[in-house]
Amino acid sequence: MEKYDFAVRPEDTANALRNIAGALPALQTPEVWKHCLGLIDLTTLNATDTVGKVQALTERVNRFAAHFAGLPPVAAICVYPALVPAVRKTLTVPSVQIAAVGAGFPASQTFLRIKCDECRMAAEQGATEIDIVLSLGAFLAGDHAAAAGEIRQIKQAIGRARLKVILETGALTQPQIAEAAFLAMEAGADFIKTSTGKTEPAATPEAVWIMAQCIRRFYARTQRKVGLKPAGGIVSTDDAALYYAIVREVLGDEWLTPALFRFGASRMANNLLGSITGNAVSYF
Repeated sequence: MEKYDFAVRPEDTANALRNIAGALPALQTPEVWKHCLGLIDLTTLNATDTVGKVQALTERVNRFAAHFAGLPPVAAICVYPALVPAVRKTLTVPSVQIAAVGAGFPASQTFLRIKCDECRMAAEQGATEIDIVLSLGAFLAGDHAAAAGEIRQIKQAIGRARLKVILETGALTQPQIAEAAFLAMEAGADFIKTSTGKTEPAATPEAVWIMAQCIRRFYARTQRKVGLKPAGGIVSTDDAALYYAIVREVLGDEWLTPALFRFGASRMANNLLGSITGNAVSYF
């Protein structure tokens, strides 16, 4: 991390978040909630998922504009690889991306060839984005070259699809979060993401602030913009405003677009809709 001039100190993180918290009341507005709605990766990753269930979710995305005129659609629909064709065949909203988790999600504990093949097949079936998990086994064992090498090979395997790398920040210390973020970006990640949602803690403000700082420093050195995706345990409009504020403060307004900022927060969609409309909503 020395080449990026970033030393992670918990006290710095805490102080920065206290300052950011002061901006939150001003961000609890319908315009911010609408903006956050359009940044959501609408996700279903359950053992009970079926083709019919995924098609029904996709149809709700298709019909969204008819029910909520003037509001942006979600940014993406995220499913397991085998269900990508169901989304592709059903989805009619051009701006909504098709995302698939892959590479032995959520533990990343399988053979590299299988990881590459799974991600390649998902992209061939229509996924425009692939979410993978950093090989924590290799990373925590100190074999950073192996962890980075996996990302590079998967990136090559998926062609033009966007690659999101999940750091599983709940399993890492604050300095390790920064190390993992720089490793993933240097290996070719288009996004870095906090969590799978399968490990606790999931997304935290501390992790997101550190990752945003890493992205800012990586961009300053390389001129390559990498996206940020908080995911896991994000439910309320307060959560939305907090992570929105962190990204705006550290990375600026240019990062507040679906190309560079996402929420892995399906449960938050109805809460945002409720706040925007002033009524309880259970659309998604």
